[in-house]
Amino acid sequence: MKVREDQPVFSDGTVDLNAWLERVKSKATIVDEEQLLRACRIARTAEQEADHRANDWGTDASAFKTGLEMAEILADLSLDQDAIVAGILYRTVREEELELDTVKDQFGPKVATLINGVARMAAIHRQQKSTKSSVLGQTETQGEAVRKMLVAMIDDVRVALIKLAERTCAIRAVKNAPVARRYKVAREVFDIYAPLAHRLGVGHLKWELEDLAFRYLEPQDYKKIAQLLDEKRLDRQDYIEKVQSLITEQIEAADIHKAQIQGRAKHIYSIWRKMKRKNISFSQVYDIRAFRILVPAVRDCYSVLGIVHSLWRHIPREFDDYIASPKQNGYRSLHTAVIGPEGKVVEIQIRTADMHEDAELGVCAHWLYKGTDAKRSQSRGYEEKVAWLRQVLEWHDELGGIDEMVEELGAEVTVDRIYVLTPEGHVVDLSASATPIDFAYKVHTDIGHRCRGAKVNGRIVPLNTPLSIGDQIEILTGNEATPSRDWLNADLGFVRSSRTRAKIKHWFKSQDRDINIRDGKDMLVRELRRFNIDKIDMKQLAQLVNFHSDDDLFAALGAGDVRLMHVVHHAEDMVNPPKVKAINLAVPKKQNHSSDLVIHGVGNLLTTIANCCKPVPGDAVEGFITVGRGVSIHRDDCSNLLQLKAIEPERILDVSWGGEVRTTYPVELLVVAYDRTGLLKDMMTVLANIGVNIISMNSLSNKADNTVEMRLTVEVEDLHGLGRVMALLSKVANVADVRRVYPKIH
Repeated sequence: MKVREDQPVFSDGTVDLNAWLERVKSKATIVDEEQLLRACRIARTAEQEADHRANDWGTDASAFKTGLEMAEILADLSLDQDAIVAGILYRTVREEELELDTVKDQFGPKVATLINGVARMAAIHRQQKSTKSSVLGQTETQGEAVRKMLVAMIDDVRVALIKLAERTCAIRAVKNAPVARRYKVAREVFDIYAPLAHRLGVGHLKWELEDLAFRYLEPQDYKKIAQLLDEKRLDRQDYIEKVQSLITEQIEAADIHKAQIQGRAKHIYSIWRKMKRKNISFSQVYDIRAFRILVPAVRDCYSVLGIVHSLWRHIPREFDDYIASPKQNGYRSLHTAVIGPEGKVVEIQIRTADMHEDAELGVCAHWLYKGTDAKRSQSRGYEEKVAWLRQVLEWHDELGGIDEMVEELGAEVTVDRIYVLTPEGHVVDLSASATPIDFAYKVHTDIGHRCRGAKVNGRIVPLNTPLSIGDQIEILTGNEATPSRDWLNADLGFVRSSRTRAKIKHWFKSQDRDINIRDGKDMLVRELRRFNIDKIDMKQLAQLVNFHSDDDLFAALGAGDVRLMHVVHHAEDMVNPPKVKAINLAVPKKQNHSSDLVIHGVGNLLTTIANCCKPVPGDAVEGFITVGRGVSIHRDDCSNLLQLKAIEPERILDVSWGGEVRTTYPVELLVVAYDRTGLLKDMMTVLANIGVNIISMNSLSNKADNTVEMRLTVEVEDLHGLGRVMALLSKVANVADVRRVYPKIH
């Protein structure tokens, strides 16, 4: 763990920015020194001009000085200048001492975007509640869900690293905070950010976060381990460097080339955890000082093992050959423990570079099998994104740049889940297109059944509103379980999860058959009325959809066992039976609305859709040969067509819909509503949201009963699209009726 350095100051206590800059330049590449100094000055001025108050850490730590500390942590990680500037300014923006728009104007959109991304991640610890529990007693499922949510929110790996730097400063700063506040920050760091640092491979931050959090969560155990170590961390680090130098010298003498030796001193929390997990004493922890040696080939592994054992006496029963006998997860390495210089125990792991890569990024990756979480993540999208973030970090170290890789790889990871918050701050994972109803049923089936409304981030929203990552959802419930049958209507978009749909269907199936018959009949009659389909034989319709009686059909509709639009399509076929298709001799494609029409017996004729009845695919149609306008296409029950057929039957042609329909067709709708301010705007918004084009609109108000009739001509692709339009319009407040109409030409 890196030892924190004090910031250089003048005699009056103010920070020497030039000396501070020189220190940062020794760690990271700074392209524009003046920009960095300007960011420091702006942060310092903003803090001086703001009202001084305690920050959200429960301390009076300076946002300006915290920014400098964050910048140094980010410089240690060799991040670019944009990230370092964002680190300098983040706490100043977070404490509302500086506007984000000012940052964007002064330093550009990249820096502002990074700060905004870190602020989004901050939503987590605003929601987390402090609950005193032992370190090992934390609910692992919830912690894992929070971490998955954090990763899902990250579009740029630098956002995660800036947040880790900020939490490192926070856990350092709460040393003098009240005990309750110190515990809360430590709990959050331990449960969320230390594991995230571990998952991202940022080892030195992970160790510091774990040790400091452990110090505040379990102070007695921390002090006990610290006393048992009987030496300072810097002394241990010096010991590591001395042993590492000796091993390097011996390996080079054995003519083993390209070997890499990594040494570390085991941190306090890791020692305590191993003692607890294996139920051993401190004297039996042999990896307080440990080395990892990477060599080119397998034979070199055993050669290095021989060198190590020739240097120091190995400890019996502390040798494992996972190369000859790999672990079940595929992990391969040699492990040994020896009595090193000064009689101190040293653990050594020896493996090839390929074995190390498999252990770090493969199926047996260290961060998958030895993480702080006992329960593995079930979301492949999450693990893919973590892998992507770790690869960006490694490539950044190799190539010295990050912007190009972020841009190149950003599109490779798709988030298959979203993570939202309950009012208490617990995280719930849902499918990417989930709605408040899906959320309600995921929390508890009874909450879903009693759902009456929802608040997203404190604002009431429609129940078919798509949720986004980080939203906080509150479900408004009634006293009785009464799901709406509209939730099962796919056209309305209330439910996106098949699991939610199954629970709703099960509820309706459990209801009394008589209620389902009544409700199913009401649904069907209402929908047929919208499509202007009347005088239909319900018993015949039931037989068409494979039910013995109309009551069976109604009960199935009421229970959600059959889709409403499926029945409507059959009713449309009953009223307008599809004609037998004749042989098509020539079917050229035209660039007009009727390009998918087939005129039987002749070809290469221009077709147009008749304005009087406006047929859509699925309607039974016939053609009439006009003078100068080609063939006019009518519904076969169109009154104008019937008159023309009686006068000039020789000009009538058989026409049917053919091919894959990709065009749109005009349909006229009648909307009856109680007039109010904003009614038209709400209707237009509904249609715009689903991409429906409006060709024309006329309205007629009736002041006597405060109603309005609107005739809309909209473009739809087929009957299914028409049903969706009518269903959504009918849900607009104050709309009483929506139906399809067939205007007559006089």
